[in-house]
Amino acid sequence: MAKILILGGTTEARRLAALLAQWRGRDIVLSLAGRTENPVAQPVPVRIGGFGGAEGLATYLESEGIALLVDATHPYAARISANAAQAARLAGVPMLALRRPGWVPVEGDRWTDVADVADAVRALGAASRRVFLALGRNEVKGFEAARQHAYVVRSVDPIRPPLGLPDVTYLIGRGPFAEAGELDLLRREKIEAIVCKNSGGTATYGKLAAARRLGIPVFMLKRPALPDVPGAETVEVVAAMADHALAPLEKRGE
Repeated sequence: MAKILILGGTTEARRLAALLAQWRGRDIVLSLAGRTENPVAQPVPVRIGGFGGAEGLATYLESEGIALLVDATHPYAARISANAAQAARLAGVPMLALRRPGWVPVEGDRWTDVADVADAVRALGAASRRVFLALGRNEVKGFEAARQHAYVVRSVDPIRPPLGLPDVTYLIGRGPFAEAGELDLLRREKIEAIVCKNSGGTATYGKLAAARRLGIPVFMLKRPALPDVPGAETVEVVAAMADHALAPLEKRGE
């Protein structure tokens, strides 16, 4: 039985796992980093937690007899993706990547690309603004360097400990977020700027469409560089590539 390890944490990873789970004679395991307190239900067996870097993942691939590794992590999970590529090389295991395409600006968008959180802080400027932070828990702490702004922070899990800021509002929510709801949020909170990642996909695009309608500037964190490995942008194509990659391995094992 061919065993596939999917490094997940995204909607696409869950969809890919569900699609591959329909294959007979193939065993699918989905790995989650465990950073979300209440992850959504998954269609296949789940492994929670890290592997101990590239070497630890390589050891896991070998000990568990993994025939194919699929990196379907978030576009900003650069370290995990780098470790996965190195581990696949060390273990001699084929690897594929599911790379969600990024968003591109359209007419009416007021986007400014920023390299990182520190660059976003500088780009916001010295004048006080009411800023919506649509970022992960690891990124929002960097805005403690800009105490002049008022912040609205939305996250899947509570921010612990709370940020050391004089004016911050916390919202808990898990996408998808529709444009209508995002429009209400931006108006209600009197948002004057948005800082977010170029995550791609449809689940969180609503805030960008709403910002376009309201003329709100968006400061977009650039995507990190990721390893150059075979892959595709859609679940269906990666599934087909996985089938193609496993076929000769399984034929040799007959």
